[in-house]
Order: sequence, then structure tokens, then C-alpha cells
Amino acid sequence: MPDKKPESRLALVRRARRINKELGELYPGAHCELDYDDAFQLLVAVVLSAQTTDRSVNNVTPALFARYPDAEALAQAESAELEAIIKPTGFFRAKSRSVIGLSQALCDKFGGQVPRKHADLVTLPGVGRKTANVVLGEAYGVPGISVDTHFGRLARRFGWTAEEDPVKVEHEVGALFPKKDWTLLSHRVIFHGRRVCHARRPACGACGIAPLCPAFGEGETDPVKARKLLKYELAGQPGQRLRPPAKPVLATGAAPDVGAAPGEGTE
Repeated sequence: MPDKKPESRLALVRRARRINKELGELYPGAHCELDYDDAFQLLVAVVLSAQTTDRSVNNVTPALFARYPDAEALAQAESAELEAIIKPTGFFRAKSRSVIGLSQALCDKFGGQVPRKHADLVTLPGVGRKTANVVLGEAYGVPGISVDTHFGRLARRFGWTAEEDPVKVEHEVGALFPKKDWTLLSHRVIFHGRRVCHARRPACGACGIAPLCPAFGEGETDPVKARKLLKYELAGQPGQRLRPPAKPVLATGAAPDVGAAPGEGTE
């Protein structure tokens, strides 16, 4: 059998944009799954979300922001008290240092307000490119691609990039799409990664974009077995947020009434 002809750049761009369009139809309400009320709460929540689920962060932030409602209050927090509140999110000592440090920097350099420039945000302790892109896109409407573990995994499975480095992934994928699409693209891809295209057991047989995916077959292809792997809304369960948005998360009829497999549902 002859080797498959390599995909042209134009074909890659068209397929990538088709995937984004179809993900938009599957997840019309795709959004950041962290609960927050303002840019400061979002910034802190994103820092806390490293190496844990958004749901675990959403479980601790009500108590956290009740105790420390703004940057000035959090800048003066006692480490031990803060650590006790955020301990369930893991790596709590390092996260405590970052959260107190970024709060102090916000007060010292930015009048206690979250800056609107990427270059300013990444100067804050614990804030990298991904965190800055999430905050700018969500809080200020500045387009950005947020490369977390889900986004990077799916970008490689989709054939959008072969890179492992998040910055290189961000730049390569960004070149495939109009800048205005970057933020929603990030939400849609992360939604799909959490619900269907899992790291260990992707539900290929229940994937709405399977015909467009060159990695189809890496996971379970049997439709019945694959449906049992679906997580969150697609498995009839609530998603990561404890205060879900009023707008719909899924298209009508997109969520089959099945249960998640044992041990699934917290990725």
C-alpha cells in the first residue's frame, strides 16, 4: 500500500478550523470552568489550579475569598492560615507563596488591580503564559491560547503540532486560526479533552469529530464501550463548576444518558 500523501498546509488549516467549528457545535457554552467574580479571583484560581482539577479549586475558593476578598487582604495573609485553606488543591506551600507574592506585587506595582498586559502579568509570582492568557481572555477579552495538559494532548492528536513545549504549541496552533478565535478555541479543546479525548482512555467511538481526527483508534472505538467512558456533562454528570453558568454547555441532544466508568470523572 503506498504511503499516505502528507497533508498540505492549506488542508491542515481547513481541517483545524473545521474541528474548531464542530467543537463549537458540540459545546456551545464552552467556558473557563473555574468559579470567579472578578479578575483577581480568576487570577488566584488559575494559579491554584496547577496540578489539580478546577473542581478542587472551586471547592476552596469560597472560603478563601470570604477570608481574603482582594489583593490587599491576601498580601497580608499568614502562610499557615492560607495553606490550611488551599491544602486540598495540592502543592499548597508553593501555591501559598505564589498567591501571597502575586498579591503583594499587585499592590506594590499595579494598585491592587490585575494588569491588562501580558508582559505585566507574567512578572507576577506563579504566573506563566498559560495563566496570563486565561486571565486576559476571560476577564478582559484579549485573545489568547491557553495550553494546559488537555490542550497540548489534543493539539498533537489532531495533528496541529508535534511540539511538546507549551510555548511552541501555542505559537504553532495560533498560526492556524484567526486571533479572534483563540480564547474560545482553548475552551472548546479543553472541554473536549476533559469529557471525551482523555489522556489514558480516549472515547474515540463516541467522539463527534472522529472523522477529522488522525489519531482515531488510539482509544476505545466500540460506540457502546466508548460511551461508558464519557465524563461530566456528556456522562450525565455536572461539570467542574460549582456555580454553573446559565447558558447551555452542550448542544441539544449531545449528552447521552450514560454513567461514567468507575474512577472516571475527575480529570
